[in-house]
Amino acid sequence: MSIFGNIFDKIFKHEPAATPAAAPRPAPAAAAPTAAPAASQPSAPPAAAGAAPPPPSPPQAVDVEAVLVEMASLKGGGGNWRTSIVDLLALLDLDHSREARHELAEELGVRAGADGSAEQNIALHKAVMRKLAENGGVVPDSLRD
Repeated sequence: MSIFGNIFDKIFKHEPAATPAAAPRPAPAAAAPTAAPAASQPSAPPAAAGAAPPPPSPPQAVDVEAVLVEMASLKGGGGNWRTSIVDLLALLDLDHSREARHELAEELGVRAGADGSAEQNIALHKAVMRKLAENGGVVPDSLRD
């Protein structure tokens, strides 16, 4: 998989942390109702032969900043992921070596500065954020500019 594909998956497939207050409490064993027999529940009508499956629902927009903020809080800060491509990749547990960033620059067509230079890293961070926005991510302008 491409490096950008890995970035996309880490952000778009991120499962939010469960809050303890939201977890339902189990009912006491003595108060548990008995289940009704399966035969007494109506069944769904059978699908028509040859019927097309329903179209897939469009992907939901993902608040990229909110996901990254949550990930950073779970890791004790996440460095300077808002402007640093190195810290962003590290936050996502992805290879942030110069070679990986060079490969990412090739994928995204970033041609700013020499490999590993501050100029290239800044341009690469902006390109990643723009690409996430193009693919359904909600990315604030402050992260794209």
